[in-house]
Amino acid sequence: MIHQRIRPFNTKDTYPDQDLDNDLCQAVIAGDTIYLRGQVGTDFDGNLVGAGDAAAQANQAMKNVITLLSECGATLEEIVKITIYLINPADREPVYRVVGRHLKGVYPVSTGVVVAALAKAEWLMEIEVTAVRATASVNKVEIVS
Repeated sequence: MIHQRIRPFNTKDTYPDQDLDNDLCQAVIAGDTIYLRGQVGTDFDGNLVGAGDAAAQANQAMKNVITLLSECGATLEEIVKITIYLINPADREPVYRVVGRHLKGVYPVSTGVVVAALAKAEWLMEIEVTAVRATASVNKVEIVS
């Protein structure tokens, strides 16, 4: 394969209640660009975190983003674009506050979209992320924890 696939899965395993059979993955690395699958309020074992609480779901989604970027050799600071999907416009402020805490000082471009529904009824928000890994340059930022 030309691109590296991170955490491949088949939808028949992750959506047993639906008649699906699609080979997907959580992230694709294409050169230095990383595309993450939309992240929701479930952990990687499929457990929903924050039932009925969009902010809690956003926090779990961002934890997933951090994990996936790490597995791809990147950090939050390398995010260039986010798209946030909400099913309720009233959740915009709490979700954006959570995402904003995680991305303080990063300055990605952002698009917000209100949709009628997401793939599962219990999902209140979804965040899609694109990042570009920094190469050896004078502009690379080193983060120390």
